[in-house]
Amino acid sequence: MPAKILIAGAGIGGLAAALACLKRGFDVEVYEQAAELKEVGAGLQLSANGNRALYELGVGEALRLLSCEATGKEVRLWNTGDTWKLFDLGAVSVERYGYPYFTVYRPDLLAVLAAAVRALKADAIRLGARCTGFTQDAAGVRLELEGVDAASAPRGDVLIGADGVHSRIRQGLFGTDAPQFTGLMAWRGVIPMERLPERMRRLVGTNWIGPGGHIVHYPLRGGRLMNFVGVRERDDWRVESWSVAGSGDECLADFAGWHHDIALMIRAIDVPYKWALMHRPPLPRWSVGRVSLLGDACHSTLPFLAQGAVMAIEDGFILARALAATGDVPSALARYEAARRERTTRMVEGAAANTRRFHNPELAHVDGARAYVDREWNEARVRERYEWLFTYDVTSVPV
Repeated sequence: MPAKILIAGAGIGGLAAALACLKRGFDVEVYEQAAELKEVGAGLQLSANGNRALYELGVGEALRLLSCEATGKEVRLWNTGDTWKLFDLGAVSVERYGYPYFTVYRPDLLAVLAAAVRALKADAIRLGARCTGFTQDAAGVRLELEGVDAASAPRGDVLIGADGVHSRIRQGLFGTDAPQFTGLMAWRGVIPMERLPERMRRLVGTNWIGPGGHIVHYPLRGGRLMNFVGVRERDDWRVESWSVAGSGDECLADFAGWHHDIALMIRAIDVPYKWALMHRPPLPRWSVGRVSLLGDACHSTLPFLAQGAVMAIEDGFILARALAATGDVPSALARYEAARRERTTRMVEGAAANTRRFHNPELAHVDGARAYVDREWNEARVRERYEWLFTYDVTSVPV
């Protein structure tokens, strides 16, 4: 059994992996470049498959108190507001899949995971530690940190790169990548719910779909906040960052002609942030020797299947199971990768397919749009796209 596991990156995936490994008795050290542990102020969705893992890790109830348990999801037409049910959630999710569907403020999820990790090992998370590379041999792996000499660098039996789309661990394993611009630019913001009319303060997730763009919004923190993400087909913004501020006027211009509720939401955002969406093909291989990857470091995805955070959480849980199943580290990492590669690739492909579905030109005109939605979002098609996601069980899939 590996004695010490090093994890580069204290995001959602890195902390989920750390917690899962600590609960199986491993010693874990997490190295995070940020000086303080925080996430960008944005929302995310956790379907039943992700919440199964979080409840198994003992943090489900703590997260529930900070989250919103949406009653359902719906599709709305960009200009008329015509509405179709996508699927029921709430009690239906628990009845059908065994676990709820949460909409979560990212900093809240990060805080819950960090508290659980520190409860098991107070000094597990090392902040202000920027990874620059690694070396490995038959005896172990050394994580190289900025400003730390080789003699003092941390050593372990396993190194996991959970350091995101710009992963230094991935670069060390497989060289630099060449992400491709998708032609899509996204806007994000978080809205205090009291700024919206009463009729808009509903505990549902909504996908507005239209030609060349779409908008997703859903409640957070028990309905006190509304998360907003708007995506447009644009080729004039290619900065891959979540922290670049745009202007309300620019965001409004991107959705001119859309339903008046969209303008109400945009005007209620203090600062809308914009980022370019890039495509990285899922890696055909994640592991070399004692080093492997998880989350965005190996299978970054467009955010159109609402599974990005869930993928990383599932990765962390399965990683811990694989490491506990065999004492040979390379074999354990190979088992982890084999258990996850097909599913995560299918998730990435599903998110890309939703891009085309959400932006279809048939949505431009009401009659064509109604026929299109009836065809693409009927019950059979929805179950085909989502049932395999929600029924996944991290505790029992073969590893």
